Amino acid sequence: MFIIRAFGTQRQGWCFPAKRDRTARAPHRVPYWFMLKIICPYHQIQDSGNTTTVSRRFTMTSGECDHFNNKDASSDDLVALKISLLGDNHIGKTSFLEKYVGKDGKQEKVTEVMTPVDKVLTVKGARIFYSIWEVGGDAFSLDDGDCTKGIREACKDSVAMLFMFDLTSRCTLNSVINWYQQARKYNQTAIPVMVGSKFDDFIEYPIDMQWTISSEARAYAKAINATLFFSSASYNINVNKIFKFVTAKLFNLPWTLERNLKIGEPIIDF
Repeated sequence: MFIIRAFGTQRQGWCFPAKRDRTARAPHRVPYWFMLKIICPYHQIQDSGNTTTVSRRFTMTSGECDHFNNKDASSDDLVALKISLLGDNHIGKTSFLEKYVGKDGKQEKVTEVMTPVDKVLTVKGARIFYSIWEVGGDAFSLDDGDCTKGIREACKDSVAMLFMFDLTSRCTLNSVINWYQQARKYNQTAIPVMVGSKFDDFIEYPIDMQWTISSEARAYAKAINATLFFSSASYNINVNKIFKFVTAKLFNLPWTLERNLKIGEPIIDF
């Protein structure tokens, strides 16, 4: 239920400058007792209004969390789940998370390449605690040991892995394969999702260029069996919808994702 160096040699001229600096697999198992609580329509899932979004070190072992650092974390109606966000530097990962969890959420670097943030959702009284681990692009510029450790820690026990690329930088799309291959070494069951960021900049490109990049992004997503979303943190395009999709997929909730393949609009493909 719930990250492509290009195949062969990378072609020249396919990496656009940014406009500004900056397999069928077994589903991840969710506790059965919690599944009994998730019987409501998906529209009833909402952000917890009385829960502060915070960030803290969050260690997962054998699928369970060892420490929550939250007085309500031991409540019987809360389940902790981990999501990984991977991709190159300067593609908008931090802005994407800030839009989802809120700018007031403090971030704590666990290592040079990992920054976890937390989000709590409520489903008819039951609470879902998402710990979202952002892996920086520096993971592949550090020595191999740190790279391996960072990706392993971020991906281990994750229920979903978001592979992000910049729609205005073709080389970051090519990197998705590498992220995906590294991540799958440590997690074979997480739901793969491919996220194209900076759609608000991408939409300014000529329509034929949009078509070419969109077609390749769809091909990459198909190759890794991932659902594809074009998004924009600046305009909150598909940010919340991505996590709604993950939640619905994890808990088999009655919610339908609509495909959108129209060039000039934010693509959703699966």
